[in-house]
Amino acid sequence: MSKSLTMFGLSHCSTCLKAIAGLEENGWKVDFRDVQKDPLSKEEREALVADFGDKIINRASLTWRGMSEEERGADLVEMLEAKPSVMKRPAIRAGDDRLLGWTANVKRALGVPA
Repeated sequence: MSKSLTMFGLSHCSTCLKAIAGLEENGWKVDFRDVQKDPLSKEEREALVADFGDKIINRASLTWRGMSEEERGADLVEMLEAKPSVMKRPAIRAGDDRLLGWTANVKRALGVPA
């Protein structure tokens, strides 16, 4: 039986590509969603904000650094709609687990060697 998960990110994001490769090598079926090419609904964005809070925003990203103070002060759900690339990636839903990024802790939680 293969394990499956849903991953949200960008198809050109090197971290997302590494995560997909690592997960697939370790028996995961990855349902990948490019949030720029296939935008999230308001409900999906609300769920990500509920799962991760303000950690869902990547404040180290070029997108964030290019945003005005007004844009940075926007509601997180609206910010993810206006600028999907500001989302920290990847955001992973595996069963009841909600994981963000591709860190040693995330890999360990999913049984992927760090």
